[in-house]
Amino acid sequence: MAPVPDPNNSEEDLELKQNLELYVERVQDPNPELQKAALESMRILWSYMLMGLCSTLFFQESLGYRLTGSGGDIGSWGHEYVRNLAGEIAEEYTMRQSEEASVEDLMDLVKQIVAFHMKHNAETEAVDLLMDVEDLDLLLAHVDRTNFRRTCNYLTSSAKFLPGPDDMLVLDIAYMIYMKFEEYPNALQVALFLDNMQYVKQVFTSCTDLLRKKQFCYMISRHGITVELDSEMVADKDDRDMLQDIVNNTKLSEGYLTLARDIEVMEAKTPEDIYKAHLLDGRASSGPSVDSARQNLAATFVNAFVNAGFGQDKLMTVPSDAASGTAGNWLFKNKEHGKTSAAASLGMILLWDVDAGLTQLDKYFHSTDNPVLAGALLGVGINNCGIKSDCDPALALLGEYIDNEDSSVRIGAIMGLGIAYAGSQNDQLRSSLSPILNDAKAPLDVIAFAALSLGMIYVGSCNEEVAQSIIFALMDRSEAQLGDPLTRFLPLGLGLLYLGKQENVEATAEVSKTFNEKIRKYCDMTLLSCAYAGTGNVLKVQDLLAQCGEHLEKGDIHQGPAVLGIAMVAMSEELGLDMAIRSLERVLQYGEQNIRRAVPLALGLLCISNPKVNVMDTLSRLSHDTDSEVAMAAIISLGLIGAGTNNARIAGMLRNLSSYYYKDASLLFCVRIAQGFVHMGKGLLTLSPFHSERLLLSPTALAGIVTLLHACLDMKSIILGKYHYVLYFIVLAMQPRMMLTVDENLKPISVPVRVGQAVDVVGQAGRPKTITGFQTHSTPVLLAAGERAELATDKYIPLSPILEGFIILKENPDYREE
Repeated sequence: MAPVPDPNNSEEDLELKQNLELYVERVQDPNPELQKAALESMRILWSYMLMGLCSTLFFQESLGYRLTGSGGDIGSWGHEYVRNLAGEIAEEYTMRQSEEASVEDLMDLVKQIVAFHMKHNAETEAVDLLMDVEDLDLLLAHVDRTNFRRTCNYLTSSAKFLPGPDDMLVLDIAYMIYMKFEEYPNALQVALFLDNMQYVKQVFTSCTDLLRKKQFCYMISRHGITVELDSEMVADKDDRDMLQDIVNNTKLSEGYLTLARDIEVMEAKTPEDIYKAHLLDGRASSGPSVDSARQNLAATFVNAFVNAGFGQDKLMTVPSDAASGTAGNWLFKNKEHGKTSAAASLGMILLWDVDAGLTQLDKYFHSTDNPVLAGALLGVGINNCGIKSDCDPALALLGEYIDNEDSSVRIGAIMGLGIAYAGSQNDQLRSSLSPILNDAKAPLDVIAFAALSLGMIYVGSCNEEVAQSIIFALMDRSEAQLGDPLTRFLPLGLGLLYLGKQENVEATAEVSKTFNEKIRKYCDMTLLSCAYAGTGNVLKVQDLLAQCGEHLEKGDIHQGPAVLGIAMVAMSEELGLDMAIRSLERVLQYGEQNIRRAVPLALGLLCISNPKVNVMDTLSRLSHDTDSEVAMAAIISLGLIGAGTNNARIAGMLRNLSSYYYKDASLLFCVRIAQGFVHMGKGLLTLSPFHSERLLLSPTALAGIVTLLHACLDMKSIILGKYHYVLYFIVLAMQPRMMLTVDENLKPISVPVRVGQAVDVVGQAGRPKTITGFQTHSTPVLLAAGERAELATDKYIPLSPILEGFIILKENPDYREE
């Protein structure tokens, strides 16, 4: 009688069973050839069945069997087995750690697995396992020339998603691996990310090639930090001076103008060229009298932003005996404090060209009109922004005006020093500015700008003495002063000291809990958002969102910095950035009015110089909001997301808004400022604080942007009041969005490059393409947000793996002309 088939068996199972029975019969056949073939078929069939069994039963116990078994080559069981074993080890390790049991036997296995993974192009899995068992040092022994780049790429990318201090440990390992294989430019990037000056010095001392050191200096100058080269870093005095010049950014103006000439945009533009009023219907031009002081002030800013760094314009630099006679006149078409911004705009037009800037500004130093003198002082600071010099012209010129009797002149000098020496940690300035904070006679606005400038100069330094000075200044404020909008600059100055320094802020945050309740929460939120800026810390974003969810009375102002904080923390990587945009959409729907006023500014920060269509549409909607403060913030943010891009869609939106708000002087002023931002540097500049393919965040650039945004939280009192020159803080973030190739003598050379959208290739198999949809151009070229360049010729070898800013090329000795 035939056996009854089991109803639980599938057709596949039945087929397996029949095949097995057939092989068993064949094995008993007298023919040895048939026996051999049947045995081989059985072996294959058994291994296939074992695979199915292993995945369900055996794999759950594989670690136990491995530890009690005889050992042997771990790879002979295949990748799936090794991968499963790694997962079990991670679980077992966590369990033993909680029981404080020995993990020695596990670590022996880990070494074998890591060696196996590294040999078989599974670097990501090796790194994951070592992170789970907290022993990344093991990597150093297993990386080799073939896999170290992929390993380090994965390490630096995963650091963004790790909590502190694990993120720093991971980057430490990446730095050591890069140093081991003499990949110095990458090692320097990691050192700058860690803000570790010891590591920066080590890169210089380990590398002996002077040409590569020149490239390191270009990388440091782009990051915007102050580094003094010593004899250990560069032995020869002449070489050291030449390299220090590059670090001091003295070549920036020259490179920028080379780019401008190449793209043929040297001709000066007027505000009218930007407004394009002829494209609108008749309404806009027949609004309030065209020569009103507010509109002239707007034109001053637009002119400054659009012609920034070009050294020539049609309002300020025209010789006064020219036919139009505008130069001397334009200054006096502005009223009182308007003259300050007008005189300072000359520093912006001559940005980075210190010699020409000081020569042109000199004439205003002899003015008896205090607002003009204040503007000249601020102009010197703007002109020197990011450029360092042994003779310190800004300090020499501005230092003597810090204690002037007129408060507008004092503010001009103090703000100018803050901009010129941002990030320098200059102790001479600390001893000049700190006493102002605790001077009972000093006006509040002078104290506020002194705190802000000290925050800029010592940005991210955690300097305790400066922190204490600002804390005492906050404690000394009267109840009435705490309600003044400018008082907000004190907590911001304090926050900037801890920019990106995470838990180092905790002691100061504890002290801030003792402040007057009017400013306490504002200070808390500002410190938290600054300390975790650019870290992507999800828990902090949740804390800040929780603050935004509360429904409070009108007088509470701390939710503004909390909303900005969400953007500051989440802006470091794409995923967090998109999540933050979605969260802010919700906040916009359900938040109170004071929160809605901050949301456009947060969106502006998240997409600065990167006009994403969804954000553009949101801001366009908000620019017609019934609450004028929301509309103003949205308009300024439209300018920020399009800053330096010449984006045609945003330019069209702003033109329509200028027609829509032609009767409202305040909103029209905001529209004009936004138009100036969009056409900044005629489209050659960016405000993005990120560089080096979004790995590095320039602390001084972020400080400038955040200061402007905090000022915009109370637009009416600050930007639309008499402190409109706060807009010039944005100069700290202005950088050419260029790639300029130079030869070994640092002279520009033109080579073909491919420019396309950057592709994230971390953890991908093989050697995938890093850009897509590229076009081939000749250098110098402009790089938009999210774009990457690669050389389209083998004739030269770039000395930096990331093609941004100044790139030194050396001739390829193996190149043969075809």
